[in-house]
Amino acid sequence: MSRRHDHLRLGAHGEALVARRYELDGYRVLARNWRCPVGELDLVLARGAEVVVCEVKTRSSARFGSGLEAVGPAKQRRLRRLAAIWVATESPFRPTSVRIDVAAVTGGRVEVVQGAC
Repeated sequence: MSRRHDHLRLGAHGEALVARRYELDGYRVLARNWRCPVGELDLVLARGAEVVVCEVKTRSSARFGSGLEAVGPAKQRRLRRLAAIWVATESPFRPTSVRIDVAAVTGGRVEVVQGAC
């Protein structure tokens, strides 16, 4: 198996863990890996009339730092832009609020920062 395949599999596993955590908290998944010319959103979720966009960073270990550290100012700006595009073009309802979270998955442990951007 190639390193790229391993990386994609690790990322998909992390996204599944994060999606499950949100579902247990009463959210429903509206989109996974949604893409447009500007970029990609890992997870789009909803609970009631609130939409949550979640960027997921998965690491096999913390040796090179937390996945939370990988979401800098440029990535935050892109996430805000992507969230606005998704709401304008894809949302099945008019949300009362939109929140952007960042989730770090390290060794199967999930840490979510709500309203990170």
